[in-house]
Amino acid sequence: MEKMISVQGLSKVYASGNVALCEVDLEIKKGEILALLGPNGAGKTTLISMICGLVNPTAGRVIIDGFDIQSDYRAARKLVGLVPQEVALEPFEKVINTVQFSRGLFGFPPNKTLIENVLKKLSLWDKRNTPIKELSGGMKRRVLIAKALSHEPRVLFLDEPTAGVDVELRRDMWRIVEELKADGVTIVLTTHYIEEAEALADRVGVISAGRILLVENKDQLMHQMGTKEMTIYLQQPVDTLPDTLKKYDLRLSADNHSVIYSYDTKADRTGITGLLSDLSAAGLSLRDLQTSQSSLEDIFVDLVKD
Repeated sequence: MEKMISVQGLSKVYASGNVALCEVDLEIKKGEILALLGPNGAGKTTLISMICGLVNPTAGRVIIDGFDIQSDYRAARKLVGLVPQEVALEPFEKVINTVQFSRGLFGFPPNKTLIENVLKKLSLWDKRNTPIKELSGGMKRRVLIAKALSHEPRVLFLDEPTAGVDVELRRDMWRIVEELKADGVTIVLTTHYIEEAEALADRVGVISAGRILLVENKDQLMHQMGTKEMTIYLQQPVDTLPDTLKKYDLRLSADNHSVIYSYDTKADRTGITGLLSDLSAAGLSLRDLQTSQSSLEDIFVDLVKD
């Protein structure tokens, strides 16, 4: 797949000596959804701001569809739409005027049909003549997205787009993101909601302390790094497990009716066959089996913990 964004050795060191980003290399493919996960202060917003040309790098460069964000700023910036974390809108202006003004800032002529389509897609058309101050928090976030889409960008950056919105609006945002991807828009999403990345992303990047720890296909990441747990339900409860089973590092449930076995999905041998055989030899009869896969949240926590 052709790349849309190339980040090469990007670093940001502030005058105070604070290192916000350290030699970040990243390639983002055309038409994909990349989710950037990281704890507070990891550098997610700084990275997005530098890619969009809002913050100057200390070192490194950013290329967007062949245009350098510093030397070809106007051409590169026209390709990018940004939905920031902060809701900063003119409270007394009407929705439609706010969106039309954003389009004009990029040097594009008025296009009433396009603006109408954007507002309808975001369920804002009925509120087009409503002052911003009369909108709910969720609707204001939709206006931010409409502003970002007003100049038909090929890359959309969503910085914590569903922060502070209710579950219904969050699901609507997910639908909008999927529709934009279907239209060929490349989307970079930063989020604290792990389930958001799990539901939407093609690839997941994890950033911590200003460094990219990894960028992987979401499904491959969960397959490669995830552990599985097998819960074995016993016919009769047991107070303690026989010594012959110690090598499996089993955990006994609180009600003594089941044992839990964790195993690595990457391993050549999971040990399940041997475990079942040893359980039978120890006189423990099985009633049922259940397996569960570790979530993206489990993997993320393991990666960023010290």
